[in-house]
Amino acid sequence: MSSTYTTIEICAGAGGQALGLEQAGFHHSYLVEIENAACCTLKLNRPTWNVIEADVRSFSANMLSNIDLLAGGVPCPPFSVAGKQMGQEDERDLFPEMIRLAGECLPRAIMIENVKGLMSNKFDSYRNHIEDEFEKLGYRGVWKLVNSSDFGVSQLRPRAIFVAFLDDYLDYFSWPQRIINPPTIGELLFEEMSSNGWKESDSWKAKACQIAPTLVGGSKKHGGPDLGPTRARKAWAVLGVNGSSLANEAPDADFTGMPKLTVKMAALVQGFPSNWEFYGKKTAAYRQVGNAFPPPVAREIGKSIISALKRENKNPWQHQRNRVLELNFETTS
Repeated sequence: MSSTYTTIEICAGAGGQALGLEQAGFHHSYLVEIENAACCTLKLNRPTWNVIEADVRSFSANMLSNIDLLAGGVPCPPFSVAGKQMGQEDERDLFPEMIRLAGECLPRAIMIENVKGLMSNKFDSYRNHIEDEFEKLGYRGVWKLVNSSDFGVSQLRPRAIFVAFLDDYLDYFSWPQRIINPPTIGELLFEEMSSNGWKESDSWKAKACQIAPTLVGGSKKHGGPDLGPTRARKAWAVLGVNGSSLANEAPDADFTGMPKLTVKMAALVQGFPSNWEFYGKKTAAYRQVGNAFPPPVAREIGKSIISALKRENKNPWQHQRNRVLELNFETTS
């Protein structure tokens, strides 16, 4: 097998998953994204990436071959507890498009990311349906609920992940283990918070001594750039952050009260590197941040997928159909 591992990614957004997979060792053949601002962000940070601005329903993979991974963070609203949870009845459900594309190009592996709500009992039958459709194409898959903070991300952000493989590759796949304790919000954001000489930054850092709640927001139907509904804002207030909106810049030297996050700070909470830029004004930029898949999580799962494609370590245990790891923690998404 080639030492270059190729991907097609749909619903690429601002590049959280794409960046993580790049760090894992994948080369992106195509990144498909419908939102212009997100496409501009991808091109701004990675001019060499092949970004296709289009509705994935109009994208065909029939002429593509030798693809190692088909990946995508398909839209979350059909499964989010913050919405109506209409699932497959929601027109935004793009799992059928992932299945179609897999049938067209037969990648060796598949990785799909979504919200925790997809793992609820309400969607047991739909998860089974998804597995059935992939099995018809020759894939065996496994689900897991992954906590982003296990991979150094300074928030809980649980994500539902489905990974599937052709041939016997699943027998060589292991979920990545916890790799690092995440920094507190104070540790993570201190440099940014103090960048304008804020005199109270040290005391703020001491108060912001925990990781953040799940960063929410980013919906087109949501009014503007804030850190979510009342419950989320209260959790941010415990960390000394005003979640009612976002700031254009860090606090100045004489600022008093609770500071607001900037778009850059929110991106750091998502696990983006500090040099990753977001195209557009504050609301459009924050929408991209709020919808992102944390790059460190994508990186570690991507490494495990490559290890399986190399058939490096066969697992002593058998993957079971619809195997789900349930984690007991709260989330607003």
